[in-house]
Amino acid sequence: MSQERGNFGTKLGIILATAGGAVGLGNVWRFPFVAGQNGGAAFIIIYILCVLMMGIPVMLCEFMIGRRAQANTARAYTRLANGTPWKWIGFMGVLTAALIIGYYGVVSGWTLQYVEAAMTDQLHGSPQFFKDYFTQFEHNPWRPIFWMAVLVGITHFVVVHGIEKGIERASKFMMPVLFILLIILVVCSLMLPGAGAGVEFLFKPDFSKINGSTFLEALGQAFFSLSIAMGCLCTYASYFKRDTDLLTSAFQISAIDTLVAVLAGLMIFPAALSVGITPDAGPSLIFITLPNVFEQAFGNLPVVEYVVSVSFYLLLAIAALTSNISLHEVSTSFLHEELHISRRKAAGMVSSFCIVMGVLCSMSLGKWQWASLFGKPLFDFLDWFTANLCLPLGGLFTCLFVGWYVDRRLVGDEITDGGTRNRCFLPVFRIMVSYVCPIAIALIFLHQFGII
Repeated sequence: MSQERGNFGTKLGIILATAGGAVGLGNVWRFPFVAGQNGGAAFIIIYILCVLMMGIPVMLCEFMIGRRAQANTARAYTRLANGTPWKWIGFMGVLTAALIIGYYGVVSGWTLQYVEAAMTDQLHGSPQFFKDYFTQFEHNPWRPIFWMAVLVGITHFVVVHGIEKGIERASKFMMPVLFILLIILVVCSLMLPGAGAGVEFLFKPDFSKINGSTFLEALGQAFFSLSIAMGCLCTYASYFKRDTDLLTSAFQISAIDTLVAVLAGLMIFPAALSVGITPDAGPSLIFITLPNVFEQAFGNLPVVEYVVSVSFYLLLAIAALTSNISLHEVSTSFLHEELHISRRKAAGMVSSFCIVMGVLCSMSLGKWQWASLFGKPLFDFLDWFTANLCLPLGGLFTCLFVGWYVDRRLVGDEITDGGTRNRCFLPVFRIMVSYVCPIAIALIFLHQFGII
């Protein structure tokens, strides 16, 4: 059957779709609480350095491989590897995306539950109420699964319509809406009494909280937030047109991704500190702590509280959806091209897998205690395995592959677009991916396991 591939229709579509794939719960949920635990602005400075020194070079590697091969992630690496074991990096990216979407879809489904609860004005009560509400929902045998399935259904609908008519069109709608909601919430947060403490926390560095683990957290957050080593960037780049400026695109996407993360902090920290809540509440921040923040901060203005609460969880749902779409596309394109089946059938197989994995991950947090690996619930194990092993190893091997194996002329041709631009950056890029990035990633990876 024909394997004609689609392409993004416009440069704006490329930026919004790829940035949408990168922008997700990692920005709005994970970034604020990790920053809160690591000294606020001090962590942000290290995070930005990680993005510039390691995130963008590795992103460029994936862009280069995807656009050059014009194929799914596994086939892209295989084509450039020329039959050597380097090809398995691509298969590792496809596997990582499949494992992440297994548990990420569950968390994404939680956001839809909270959208429904906010719209029906259910999120009112004491701090203990919000804690009990989340615990009861998380351990409910069917509600998390229902919302996970709804999320997968929406994702399937977008992916099955292809690149330009599905992913690009959805991104052009969702990304502007995401920014509008984010700006509204930032303004509301900054208008609260005592919001200045949150702004100071976010932008005044506290270097006393920096230690070895801070750098690990920053690198892990950069890779997770930018969707590095998940196959998403390589897959999307395979739909880039030849005139796409890879370096400019990488900087623009990284800037959008970082801006969303910082704005999320500017939304959360002032609101939390204005009511005396510490902004390092951990993963429960958005589902337990923030509803309580909204209740205390805007309780005397019911209409404002309602708008803020609904807007926040719509923001989370959109961020979750854009990331799920990019993860879904990695596996869909792989099955579509490798099994020579239609996109619709490939997307159906991936969606079915997502639902099965989502059921197992969701139930592992509740009644199915047997659904565990190495003493961890399946949900927690997949989170740990992908974030702490797959992502850093995938980034490390990609750097080594591009820096030491791929033909230098091919690399130069892709990075400079046939020698027409970005010439000055090429020597810097080669040094970064051959030496700086692999060494930094390896050191942080080994430190994580107490080896150094």
